[in-house]
Amino acid sequence: MKLHYDWRMARVIDDDGVVIDEVIWTSKRSAGAVADRLFDLQRGRLSPEARVLAERFPEALVDAMGALSDSNWLPLNDEEVKIFEAAAPILAKRGVADAAGDVDRRLDMLVSSAAELRSSWTTNESRCVEWVGLFLSEVDLDAQRNEIPTAIAEADSIESAASSLRVTPPVHSPSDVEWQAIREHAKGVVELTERLSSHEDAIRDIAQQHVPSLSALIGPLGAARLVTLAGGRERLARMPSGSLQVLGAHAAMAAHRRGAPPPKHGAILFSMPQISKSPRWVRGKIARFLAGKASIAVRCDHFGGEAWGEEKVSAIHRETEAIKAKFPKPPKRR
Repeated sequence: MKLHYDWRMARVIDDDGVVIDEVIWTSKRSAGAVADRLFDLQRGRLSPEARVLAERFPEALVDAMGALSDSNWLPLNDEEVKIFEAAAPILAKRGVADAAGDVDRRLDMLVSSAAELRSSWTTNESRCVEWVGLFLSEVDLDAQRNEIPTAIAEADSIESAASSLRVTPPVHSPSDVEWQAIREHAKGVVELTERLSSHEDAIRDIAQQHVPSLSALIGPLGAARLVTLAGGRERLARMPSGSLQVLGAHAAMAAHRRGAPPPKHGAILFSMPQISKSPRWVRGKIARFLAGKASIAVRCDHFGGEAWGEEKVSAIHRETEAIKAKFPKPPKRR
């Protein structure tokens, strides 16, 4: 026997498709009540009618999708079509509201937004520095790089900006209109810097709550990017450590499929100083080791394990130093 149901009714049928019992929703219907029922069905819950039949026929096999393939299932009448159409937007609005409780989606929005801001900031900041360097040739574009946008944004002339940056005034000054353009551009860079900082602070806050162990191991910004690239904390927790190791190595993986050597790590793991500052011949070993530890960390976070503390993370980092010490020289070429 099988138990088929939808939001209106439930049936128990035998192997020949003969209806053994049936319960129909007969109480007063409204768009809100239908939306409630559809909401429950989306989450795999039985309808009230299906629960009644499940108690009567405990041996019946519950088939939530059976009604869709049952050729004898009662079609919607005109009144039911209208009430279903009225319930659909209610259900959609509820889904949008519930999405705010999905930390993975919120983290994805923040990480994606921060990446877009950083891309824009990088371009605009470089333009600002080069533009100012054209007039103030004595400015150290490396050492004073962080000072330049703020100094220009707060100055009322190129001469006062030169004074703020501790260099001599330019030989050729921009016109008033050009100076205004330079200053507005610098103000935009300062604003982008503040917005990016605000986004990253929010990412750190959420990541340290959502994946505390992974954040302690690789940093909250890196942890957030791993969760986003994996498609959520649960998917990351169920992912093999080898797959986690190469997250963020899209271009290298594409090249590997065309015959290039496989990547040893993705961009996120490589951003860890334990890997990026290690000799090239041990980076793969350290990346594999840290990927395994990161995989364990996110599983602790997702499945309710104890959050990792500084002592455990320090012990892991000491092990990376031991790996580095074990291979002080590159292997001999054969």
